Amino acid sequence: MSRDIGRMDDAQLGLPSTMLDMGRAARAAADALRLSLAETRTRALIAMAMRLRAASPAILAANAKDLAAAHVSGLPGPMLDRLALDAGRVVAMADGVTAVADIPDPVGEALERWTRPNGLDIARVSAPIGVIAMIYEARPNVTADAAALCVRSGNAVILRGGSECLGSSLAIHAALAEGLAEAGLPEAGVQIVRTPDRAAVGLILEGLGGAVDLVIPRGGKGLVERVQREARVAVLGHAEGVNHVYVHASADPDKARAIVLNAKMRRVSVCGAAETLLIDTNAAANMLPVIAADLTAAGCELRGDARARALVPGINTASEDDWSAEYLAPVIAVRVVDGADEAIAHIGRYGSGHTDAIVAEDPEVQRLFSTKVDSAIVLINASTQFADGGEFGFGGEIGIATGRLHARGPVGARQLTTYRYVVRGTGQTRP
Repeated sequence: MSRDIGRMDDAQLGLPSTMLDMGRAARAAADALRLSLAETRTRALIAMAMRLRAASPAILAANAKDLAAAHVSGLPGPMLDRLALDAGRVVAMADGVTAVADIPDPVGEALERWTRPNGLDIARVSAPIGVIAMIYEARPNVTADAAALCVRSGNAVILRGGSECLGSSLAIHAALAEGLAEAGLPEAGVQIVRTPDRAAVGLILEGLGGAVDLVIPRGGKGLVERVQREARVAVLGHAEGVNHVYVHASADPDKARAIVLNAKMRRVSVCGAAETLLIDTNAAANMLPVIAADLTAAGCELRGDARARALVPGINTASEDDWSAEYLAPVIAVRVVDGADEAIAHIGRYGSGHTDAIVAEDPEVQRLFSTKVDSAIVLINASTQFADGGEFGFGGEIGIATGRLHARGPVGARQLTTYRYVVRGTGQTRP
């Protein structure tokens, strides 16, 4: 019944009533998922992946319509890249759901257990959060990622994708719902807001009558700031990905070239892309010209400080705003720094606490950087593009959290659990 109500036209019931019904249905489904067996959730995920593969033609047809509308509306290039699907990306989406099915189930695990002097046996046990609301922009693949991770972790989820990807998201959701039903789990465990009306976001942020336990925004700065400002429930979000690669004087030149090029240009529209290159003054004369040549050949625009421009004539001048910019485009800011302390200070001032990398062979410099740079992810001699839950072995991610409470870094199924205590006694009473 709840599923049918959720599909009625908003004009019939009114958006507030429709959204409240979604919240009630999600709460009931969350209880069913919490009590379901791990094996049942695994079967559901496998079925969801199979249904996604079978629905590829319908998903691609819906995505073509979304893309056509996005081109007309002037959606920026990086957003178009995130929106676009092809047969390979649909297969990768389904493979991601299968990967989540393969990871250990995080629900009901005894995280710690101890016995008190009075004989009480106390266990801290992992448990689902409950109902999660996921608000995202032009990323239809998030529909599948979020659904899979929530099912794996025993949570119900309400998905609200951006209007620019609504058709694609609805087609993906239809396949996911079929997979849930095939495994005998309630389809309300994964619901999607079917209207582009922005008022739906406000209703979610109010909590849907107490149904929503956690809101996760995934998108641009404006979306995240709105969610954090207006939400009346807990928020797990991330700041912009103003990510740095610091090339130290001890860096291996070949590693430095490969890492910088990959960190910036593998895929410029992802939040793990490098946006600023910091290079040590003792390495800049030899390394910066060849690194700059690699980036330029790949189609990247460089914006440098005075010392960088002196070494690489012809690159553009970096403004103050460039140091804190998340370009999500083939553009990188370049600064020459006097050692690790200046690089770390620059990251502390301009970075977003998302992902930062150092290229260095000196172990003491590696230690200094990894200790002092207070970001969710710090990499040593590796590309920032590894800032991804799948690459961490989580099966996938629902986003990268940059806060300091509950979860930090890639948010996979385990990070979508909380815990409770189970205390076993033999008749003890407290004096």
